Amino acid sequence: MIKLDEFGIKLKEKGKDAHYTIKWSPLSKADRWTINAKVPSVAGIYEVYWMDDHEHLRMLSVGQTHYGGLRSELRRLTDPELNGDAVARKTLEDEEIWFRYAPCNSAKMMADVIWFFQATYFPEKNDAEHSGRFEKIYMNESAPDKLIWVP
Repeated sequence: MIKLDEFGIKLKEKGKDAHYTIKWSPLSKADRWTINAKVPSVAGIYEVYWMDDHEHLRMLSVGQTHYGGLRSELRRLTDPELNGDAVARKTLEDEEIWFRYAPCNSAKMMADVIWFFQATYFPEKNDAEHSGRFEKIYMNESAPDKLIWVP
């Protein structure tokens, strides 16, 4: 059984800079039984990937969830019967889907982290907003898997 304190987000403030450390859950293949059994119903951030023909992971989404928690949001995002987006639904039906998560109960911390990821991964379509508390945001990630994904 996964303990909630095994994964998550920590913040160290240095002056006007934020230094976040994210400890991700192990990467897991998405299916309703795995998500229901392993993912907690708490707030947090997540990444969802699909596996291409060359066995490379490709980012499908990165985001945060508050109400309902990680379990219900990952179920909604990874199940073609629950996902309302037609493009995503096609990918979910045709490809192998993977996910990882990091619990966090601070909306401001999650906003900073998601803003950083979207600015880094998708700078041309970054619509996320950070908390406004820091001049610079730095990120350090730790994961039990050696994750390499292709944009």
